[in-house]
Amino acid sequence: MSQPYIESAFSVRPTGATLLYADVDVDEISFNRGYYTVDVTYFYEVTGVTFPGENPVNGLCVFNKRVMLFGSEGSAKVFSSDGTFADSYSQPIAVVECVDPIALNMKLVDACPTGMMADVSAIPAAILAHFGESLVLTDGTRMLMTTLGQFSIVRLERDSQLVVPVYDYCLPDKDCVSGSEDDPCTLFSRIKFPVEEFFPPDSLEAAEDYRAAIQNLNGVPTPAVDLKSGGK
Repeated sequence: MSQPYIESAFSVRPTGATLLYADVDVDEISFNRGYYTVDVTYFYEVTGVTFPGENPVNGLCVFNKRVMLFGSEGSAKVFSSDGTFADSYSQPIAVVECVDPIALNMKLVDACPTGMMADVSAIPAAILAHFGESLVLTDGTRMLMTTLGQFSIVRLERDSQLVVPVYDYCLPDKDCVSGSEDDPCTLFSRIKFPVEEFFPPDSLEAAEDYRAAIQNLNGVPTPAVDLKSGGK
């Protein structure tokens, strides 16, 4: 629906842009050990208004970005109880955090003879389905060029063992101001904060008769042992 408006418009004013999807790919750099290239392909839906006519137009905008990051390497093989296997020699995981872009400018240009996006197979099916109609990729004598401002953070992630200091649980110390003995806040303030309901216990202590119960189950007579002092 937008292509006829683009063909007859003098100019287009941008009204918005939305980031639909970012395709991320990681490749190892052979000549630089521990470094990887991260290729990110951003897919946007851009909207604008033509002049004259004030006709709304929308379309797909694609941008490719490549960064080089240090991802390190390892030599351990990790096995887990769910049956998965991870080799630390493998490539790290690339994560891209993005916000919706800012539509800075739009201008009409003559379409290239071969088309800017002739390969429809390179566009994910979910992106094509988002627009609800077929995208005009090759037909038409004019096309819309869009300048977007994109803020994003690209990082590489890899599992690593860290030593983290552990502190005790932080308990709320805010007092409930009460007015009388019958006041609900007064009654509630007397109730001990249920720490065990919010946090797991620091340790699991065995009952004193635990060893005796195990021996009884195995048919072994229970010796006279003082579990608290250690016994002799």
